[in-house]
Amino acid sequence: MASSFSDIVEEARLSARALLDYGESFFNPTVRLGVTGLSRAGKTVFITALVHGLLRGGRFPIFEPLSGGRIGGARLEPQPDDAVPRFDYEGHVRTLIDERRWPESTTDISELRLIVDYQRQNGADRKLTIDIVDYPGEWLLDLPLLDKSYEQWSAESFALAREAPRAQLATEWIRLTTSLAPAGGANEQVTLTAAKLFTDYLRACRDDRFAMSLLPPGRFLMPGNLAGSPALTFAPLDVPIEGTAPDGSLWAMMKRRYEAYKSIVVRPFFRDHFSRLDRQVVLVDALAAFNAGPEALHDLEAALAGILDCFRVGHSTFLSSMFRPRIDRILFAATKADHLHHTSHDRLEAILRRTVERAASRAEVAGATIDVIALSAVRATREAQVRRGRDKLPSILGTPLAGEVANGETFDGHTEVATFPGDLPTDLDGLFSGGAFRGLSTSAPDASDFRFLRFRPPQLEPNGTQEPSLPHIRLDRALQFLIGDRLQ
Repeated sequence: MASSFSDIVEEARLSARALLDYGESFFNPTVRLGVTGLSRAGKTVFITALVHGLLRGGRFPIFEPLSGGRIGGARLEPQPDDAVPRFDYEGHVRTLIDERRWPESTTDISELRLIVDYQRQNGADRKLTIDIVDYPGEWLLDLPLLDKSYEQWSAESFALAREAPRAQLATEWIRLTTSLAPAGGANEQVTLTAAKLFTDYLRACRDDRFAMSLLPPGRFLMPGNLAGSPALTFAPLDVPIEGTAPDGSLWAMMKRRYEAYKSIVVRPFFRDHFSRLDRQVVLVDALAAFNAGPEALHDLEAALAGILDCFRVGHSTFLSSMFRPRIDRILFAATKADHLHHTSHDRLEAILRRTVERAASRAEVAGATIDVIALSAVRATREAQVRRGRDKLPSILGTPLAGEVANGETFDGHTEVATFPGDLPTDLDGLFSGGAFRGLSTSAPDASDFRFLRFRPPQLEPNGTQEPSLPHIRLDRALQFLIGDRLQ
């Protein structure tokens, strides 16, 4: 009964907040745009480039309100949520343009408010408020925990850890855990050791060599100010799903801390931020998963399915806007398209579409509009034809990051090079089964090894007194899908 009552109270709080948001947006039309993605997908760069383009009038031919001359200008205003850090737009622009460095990755939630003055198609002057909410995709993967018991989560964690390539990475944690007696007495030092080894295992799974994506609890890899707290000091135990933890046992302590994690970390994120979103961008580093092999692709597929299941999708209606707003547009974007020649962009998009198709079909049935694109929010390369013998290879030109290595050469971060990135496979069934990876020889001079170089942000040429526009690939298409209908 207590659980049922708490659910009713939580539902009432969500509805009250949604009603307040609706009342504010009735007089001041607002879109709350969530931007997320798993580690190193490029969330910070995406937001910075999007805002920079709107503030500076970037080259966005497919974004009709801007290319058609109906946007009079855009400006930043103080964000509405005083408890949320502001997205450091100005600092990230300096890092990208002046220092030619990529900004640091997202480790916490942040927010930015952008006002767009525009003319409606009927000639009336209006303004649209866009509240951009930036948060780590790992937090989304925590939301399904709200409906799982500690015992269910433990069983799922062990099942994953016994699959390749996770099994080799989980050896120390599994060895310790199988030596423990869950029904024995609670022991703080044993718990600390188990939590550390479990976190080390999750961190190893995220390494570029394996590129695993399904890694809850998300805060274990980005603890912030909760580092060392009991709410982040627990680990799965090999216990029966329908079992009952004895009082005072190690099992009971782990279970209590798991429930504290949901109460302290997961529920406030859902209540205060996630449940209020209108539109959503999910950025995906599909190339990293592709580099790591079919196991990483399947893991990414499962992670994206879990992410889609989290969204309260469907058409927004008058009543749903008042009481429980729905995310009615979701954009999945394969980032780093500039690491490939444009002839492979359609294939990159097809890989991502295949990865999300099963989960996306459920969301589309519920009434949400979903799109999948390959983009680069800041294009770091140019295209060229490089002659090799009698052949001309479609290549890309850019400045590799200092320390990047290719064909035995280590780059200094200043020298521009031409590289042939290879062609992505067209056989998606073979890609997901591993067939596309078999038979590749990196020793052959013309072979594609599918290990993509990382490049520095581009050197921009001054444009008089105006700050130069950041080059991109299909950022305008993303904008058109996400907010084009709200600027008609």
